Amino acid sequence: MDDKSTIFIFLDGDPKPIATFASPANFELDTRKLVDGDHTLRIVSKDPTGKEGLRVIPFQVSNGPAISVEGIKEHARVDGILPLMINAYGKGDQKKFLIVGSETPQTIPSWVWILIIGFAGWALYYSIMYLNIKS
Repeated sequence: MDDKSTIFIFLDGDPKPIATFASPANFELDTRKLVDGDHTLRIVSKDPTGKEGLRVIPFQVSNGPAISVEGIKEHARVDGILPLMINAYGKGDQKKFLIVGSETPQTIPSWVWILIIGFAGWALYYSIMYLNIKS
């Protein structure tokens, strides 16, 4: 009698398992064959006595080029003309890293401007106070 559990792996509600293994198992899911978007991995294990265990893992596939948008957030309320900065870049393959276009240019955050203005104000105040003491 076999005392190992059997593992069935299902993808996106398909009634036919994509893989069946005896426990323990190593499995590689090739996401390049899946369309970009939300998917669900359902793993069912059945022990030798017939009892079943279930684990459902939702995941998101993003094999296509990454898209970065600056100038609007999701679910934003907007009006007028919006200047948008859009960058799309591919990841290349696993053996070669693409440096060209892999970084998204961004505007300077407002907290950096506040920090610069604050420092400039302090430096100006310090300079004026220093000049007043000497004269």
